[in-house]
Amino acid sequence: MAQWFECKVRFDKMQENGSVKKVNEPYLVDALSFTEAEARIIEEMTPFISGDFSVSAVKRTKIAEIFRDDSTDRWYLVKVAFITIDEKTAAEKKSVSQILVAANDFKGAYDNFMEGMKGVLGDFEIQSINETMIMDVYDAKLGEKKGE
Repeated sequence: MAQWFECKVRFDKMQENGSVKKVNEPYLVDALSFTEAEARIIEEMTPFISGDFSVSAVKRTKIAEIFRDDSTDRWYLVKVAFITIDEKTAAEKKSVSQILVAANDFKGAYDNFMEGMKGVLGDFEIQSINETMIMDVYDAKLGEKKGE
């Protein structure tokens, strides 16, 4: 199971009007530890940023799953409650999960979420859908060795 870390990268970015502005952008990285997450984001960002940059923050997220859509670069966080019934007390119990969904807009996020949930047998309800500031998502690099 993936463990997602949000890494904030601080660097000077050229604006559309030609001015340079210092920005602090969040990225999502699948890693085993804070140290690996920081190393991975540095590795991923180095080819794209000219000049100096720094990792200003690394924090663990509670994202359980990611539904991708390669046709967009916007990310929405969907909070979903899975509903179960306790057999002994017959009480309804909700367990909340967070799922990151790529989409162009809120309707697209809802549609992509529902498409990703097609095979789920249990009951669930969407509690919220919010657009995030996440710029990109980097999966774990499995099976690669140094120097490859």
